[in-house]
Amino acid sequence: MTEISSMVISHAKATVEEMEDAWQGEIEDILSQLSSHELVYECAVLKTCNRLEMYVVSPRGSSVLFHFAKKMGVSSRIVEFYDHEESLYHLLKLSCGLESMIIGEDQILGQIKDLYTISKNAGTMGKILETAFSKAIQVGKRARTETNINRGSVSIASAAVDLADEMLKGLQGRNILVIGTGEMGTLVTRALSHRDMNVVYLANRTYEKAKVLADELGGEAVDFMSLNRYTQQADVIISATSAPHYVLKKATVEKSLKNRNDNLLLIDIASPRDIDPEVESLPGVILRNIDNLRVINERNLQMRMEEAKKVETIIDEEYKMLINQYKRQKADALLSELYSQIYTLRKHEMDRAVNRLGAYHTIGDVECEVLDDLTRAIANKVLAEPTKVLRNAAEYNDEAFLDSACKLFNIKPYAKKEKENCK
Repeated sequence: MTEISSMVISHAKATVEEMEDAWQGEIEDILSQLSSHELVYECAVLKTCNRLEMYVVSPRGSSVLFHFAKKMGVSSRIVEFYDHEESLYHLLKLSCGLESMIIGEDQILGQIKDLYTISKNAGTMGKILETAFSKAIQVGKRARTETNINRGSVSIASAAVDLADEMLKGLQGRNILVIGTGEMGTLVTRALSHRDMNVVYLANRTYEKAKVLADELGGEAVDFMSLNRYTQQADVIISATSAPHYVLKKATVEKSLKNRNDNLLLIDIASPRDIDPEVESLPGVILRNIDNLRVINERNLQMRMEEAKKVETIIDEEYKMLINQYKRQKADALLSELYSQIYTLRKHEMDRAVNRLGAYHTIGDVECEVLDDLTRAIANKVLAEPTKVLRNAAEYNDEAFLDSACKLFNIKPYAKKEKENCK
């Protein structure tokens, strides 16, 4: 059975700029390009603010992904390629938050669920990837239920708030401006709602969305067109929109510095970035982005080291179960086709026998039932030993034996059938 290969570009090796350059399109675009390759039978893509991951089911997955990365113009220095077992183990760790910048974060599990849905709807996810992602979602839930891996700051958004609190030595009496009320902006606002500060301004291109969030979590919704006025009043600006361009430019920030005594702290957690990097050249401006949140992550890592060990124990246990599940699938796919062939032959020959007997005397329901039971019993007994032998071969990874069985019974390899089904 053709297996999974994956390509991972993440914060572990790539900077914010390199992540932005890796891919500018939508997930659906990547899925379309990958699935159009004749050697890709299934595919799924995960894209977040600090990672881009591609999973393919292909007889030459590593080669396909290597050439795809080359086509994207991505440096080999920031890319990791995983084989089947490495991909599975990585995916389980990812769902539990152990591969995240903020160890134990909850957001990644929701993103994996979204990816699962997008790939299913696009028709690019078949049985092999579905098995992996279903298990990953299950393990991610188990890790958070049975351990405290997600205790404390568990998202980029909450880490951004912690960073602001640390750099300003407290947020009490401060004015905070949050730009963007999408998923990340909402998480920032939730994290701020538990802090003692002066006011939180919420700015969004759609004023109504900002108003709903402000009413729910506290704060003041502001018109995006009046952004300049509120940047002048803010001590901290945290920007988290999904805009494809800078929403906070150097000229706007420069105006906000007039008549200001304190420094202005800007935290950009958007991908692509919201804040023009040139603002850092302005006196009195402190700019931080996702790369700077590594400090928060390192602190969380120390706090959660014991919980991470518990999660790794869960992952090891579930990983073994997943590998065994794939082993069973190798044999079951072959056996399903073999049983189908034998049962089709059984039915054909039984009908032929009934027709021949019917030429001599009337064949009733009782006689047909006896012949049906007889031929079914013969088929099952003939298949009993091959079933045991093939499942045993799958358990011990005897690919050569399974391939020989496919050739002997003229059965197409599993992945080829999946490619046909996906089209």
